[in-house]
Amino acid sequence: MLVLMLVATATLRLCPLARAQPLCRIHTVRTGKMFQVGQQTQGDHLYFSPAATRLIKHPCKKSIALYLGKQLFFTRNNFESSLLPFSIPTSMQVGIPEVTSAHFAGSVLLLVVNRKVYIYDYEAGTWNASMGIKHPVSHISGDNCCYSEHHFCLDISNSVFAYLHGDQTSQTNIYFSNTQGYRFQKYAHERQAELVGSLGGIFYFHSLSQVGLLLIDQGKAKFGYSDHPLNHSFGLPFDYNGTLDILITPGQKGILIFWFEKSLLVSRSAGQLVDPIPVREGHRILYSSIFEASITIHSVAATENELAVLTRENNLYYGSLGILTSFLIKFADQNIWSQEAALMFTDLGMLEILTPLPDSVFPAFDFQKCPVNIQAILMEPQLQVDFCKVELLQGEFENKMFIIDMNSELELTALMIPRPGTSPVPLAMVSNPHSLGLQAIIYEDGYTYDGNMKHRLNISLRQQHHWGRADPNFTSSIKRPTISTITLDIANKEISCVDLKPLTALISVGCDLEKKIVIQNEISACYKGILDPVALQDNYSYVIEKEAYDPNFRGQRATKDLVVYYPYEKLGCPLLAYYDTPWKPVVELWREGKFQEVIEAEYVLLEVNGLFTYTYALTARTALCTSQPQNWTTIIENAGDKGPFAWDRENYVSCHDPNNDAPLNWPDVPYQILGGPTENKVAFKQRNGIYVFFISIVDPYYSYCHLQTTFSVYVYGAFPLPVRQWEITKFLLMVAILLSVWLAYIIPKMLHTEQGHRFKGFWFSLCRRCRKVCACFRCRR
Repeated sequence: MLVLMLVATATLRLCPLARAQPLCRIHTVRTGKMFQVGQQTQGDHLYFSPAATRLIKHPCKKSIALYLGKQLFFTRNNFESSLLPFSIPTSMQVGIPEVTSAHFAGSVLLLVVNRKVYIYDYEAGTWNASMGIKHPVSHISGDNCCYSEHHFCLDISNSVFAYLHGDQTSQTNIYFSNTQGYRFQKYAHERQAELVGSLGGIFYFHSLSQVGLLLIDQGKAKFGYSDHPLNHSFGLPFDYNGTLDILITPGQKGILIFWFEKSLLVSRSAGQLVDPIPVREGHRILYSSIFEASITIHSVAATENELAVLTRENNLYYGSLGILTSFLIKFADQNIWSQEAALMFTDLGMLEILTPLPDSVFPAFDFQKCPVNIQAILMEPQLQVDFCKVELLQGEFENKMFIIDMNSELELTALMIPRPGTSPVPLAMVSNPHSLGLQAIIYEDGYTYDGNMKHRLNISLRQQHHWGRADPNFTSSIKRPTISTITLDIANKEISCVDLKPLTALISVGCDLEKKIVIQNEISACYKGILDPVALQDNYSYVIEKEAYDPNFRGQRATKDLVVYYPYEKLGCPLLAYYDTPWKPVVELWREGKFQEVIEAEYVLLEVNGLFTYTYALTARTALCTSQPQNWTTIIENAGDKGPFAWDRENYVSCHDPNNDAPLNWPDVPYQILGGPTENKVAFKQRNGIYVFFISIVDPYYSYCHLQTTFSVYVYGAFPLPVRQWEITKFLLMVAILLSVWLAYIIPKMLHTEQGHRFKGFWFSLCRRCRKVCACFRCRR
């Protein structure tokens, strides 16, 4: 019994010692001052007005960050050297150098200083003032894409909003820039005049392809959205206490963090649902919200998967932004808080508490750092954290960008190794599928290797629209390209899975640039010997008669013949078509040099030189149109600067669409769309020769790409047109007139020559003989 009491006493003594272990070991960075001896900051010292500090890290360039407090500090090495306070050149004439908002947009840092936007290009070390903003602004917002140099990524990083926080939404001036903030223009929300409340922020939610406005009214806030289907309603209201700071976590997952001194909220759906973050101890929820816990938030840091909170009560809280749930746990106490302290994540599971320290000798500030190893702290028994049920989760698609075109699938694979005796549930989630109806399905198969059970996870991604699993009213315009993210994680995984971060990839639902269309040309005019390929390559030219073409593409004859040089390098040998047989090309889809399929989608043709000696087999009536179909004449008239070849998937409207209300006033006009639900074909008129066609796939549901090309056709077999009767009469009359004039001139002249005398003698002799013959004939009678 005495032994047990001694053991218990020893245990009680050890527990406080375990709890007394510090969260972090403080050290101070003092390097770099030798290069700044006697150096003073140039320009106006910038400062941040709110009482709490902020620390903004570049989401793509992990070593670049901006500290905002009584002084601002800009670093390119994670504050691993002493720094001078950040200042703006006096030539910018900012007046009061108060900063109210900051944002990294690609390769520049944007700052709102004294209600105006300024740009610091940290690569070139230059400052500029933004152009186009005519009214005061207080905040800027944007996002960054770190996956690739794809134009979707560049568009995300270049897009920035500027606005005045707290202004009445219906009357406020909002500005938008797609040039990293260098030039802004006014942004007009379609329903802005109807919106009630003050403006709490405006954000471009790229995973939704929506612009979201945060509306604040009578202590409640909700998001209004710009496009179908979310523009028909608002996000669910939530409590809005104080002035909430809003963090958009990296990765385009639609995760937002809202925080103020007494409030901490999270949304995993770009503001549609906003919930408080509870505080847990083990499996037990201590407090349902930060407000209930009666703590005061000083600084917040967030990554794609992690969240940390520093409070004025000298507490540090840590949580994971799970795929289904989020919560915080409280770490052991340590004297780590100060008015200038700020949090930042330096790596996965590595957190730093950063505090700038002035120097009495040098103008540069040192930085006190307190690094926190999250994984090591979570192992402490008093935190009652369960062990992680997964030993490995990996996939080659992590942090990469993929493209899904219409009617395409994407197959991704991953490997999961669970802890022996556990059965974790993998879950693949698409961020906010409203914009594109994208669905992920996991097919799991397990196998044993080296005594360990492994699970191969096969993820199939496709638009629900093409699987027939989505209500068309649920998704936004399926015609419009957009982006989303696919995240593979473990459902309700333990907070101890710090090193087991979710696997995330960016999905561009849009044009696959590797796709192109090719016109099948199995039997060409060269193959049949009608044209010589050698001659076609030798600056071959041909003439189009003025009666057969119109340079304005209106079907009216030109004033002169047209000489056309044949581009053999581009078109090759023309394919062959018989004039008297209805014809249409066989259109093939190729990707990365490999044949994919024969395209059956709707497309249009236009002869590039204006030839109009062809028509179509069907009319609007025989094509069973329910509304007036489009045609090249109306398309070209409305093309503006796009030129004559402007008919594409973006402006095509099917005459079979029940939502097309254009009345069918001219049912007998030619139906100029090929492919799709009809058997329409081209009918050539009686003319032999080369046609060069532009072809464009106009079906908006086939591909996000503008699939277009040109090809040539040689039409043969047409006999020359018969000469018309009136042309024959005109010809004979002209010949008779010319012959009469010639005879009237030549006969008198010839009569005065020797040959003329003989000619007259011949006719006199002939006449005498005729008279004698006639006299004898009369006597006999």
